[in-house]
Amino acid sequence: MDQEGKNNAEFDGYAEDYDAQLNKGLKLSGEGKDYFAAGRMRWVGKRLQALGAQPKTALDFGCGTGSATPFFSNCLGIDRLWGVDPSSESLEVARESWSKYDIDFTEGKEDLEQPVDLAFCNGVFHHIVPEEREAAMDYVLRNVTVGGYFAFWENNPRNPVTRYAMSKVPFDDDAILLWPRESRLRLGAAGFKVLRTDFVFYFPGFLKSLRRMEPMLCKIPFGGQYLVLCQKKRR
Repeated sequence: MDQEGKNNAEFDGYAEDYDAQLNKGLKLSGEGKDYFAAGRMRWVGKRLQALGAQPKTALDFGCGTGSATPFFSNCLGIDRLWGVDPSSESLEVARESWSKYDIDFTEGKEDLEQPVDLAFCNGVFHHIVPEEREAAMDYVLRNVTVGGYFAFWENNPRNPVTRYAMSKVPFDDDAILLWPRESRLRLGAAGFKVLRTDFVFYFPGFLKSLRRMEPMLCKIPFGGQYLVLCQKKRR
């Protein structure tokens, strides 16, 4: 439930008031964007820990204004981060907002100077037209080390609250959602090994007492978002 991935001209126009526009959609949840950003990172951290993985470098693909930046270090212990987004205006906001972090923000016209241990995206691919999704996944694949991981987050088309929230956000008006099966197929075809799919964010703020149940519900495909965790195949 975040920006990340639309063409640069469209998102350039939302760079300065991105958070305000996003909050129009999140209002129903009773939470702000940081709740979801931290929740995604903690969930990824838990899954990587179970695999014995401790990534130190990461790519935030479709980073937008960089709102996920602090959570890479705070939740995952990432030492070096690259943020990629086609929106030059969003990147300018990101550079100003997160200057104290060791992060390079770039439009992604070239590959990174070195492959990373972990790639991450959130709500990016529903802004990429279907015929361009293969190329976007190939970019991520090229910039991940062999055996490295890709944490692929998307909004769940099956969740009616997610659909309603997106209808309230101007930059989601032409989004084309990906069903989990499509995401897994595309990731597999790109060269990733799919490890697991988890569904999260079931309960809004007024039902937060029930959130302790979410780890037990992660295989039920009705959470507001889903994670496809995958690994770059060893050839």
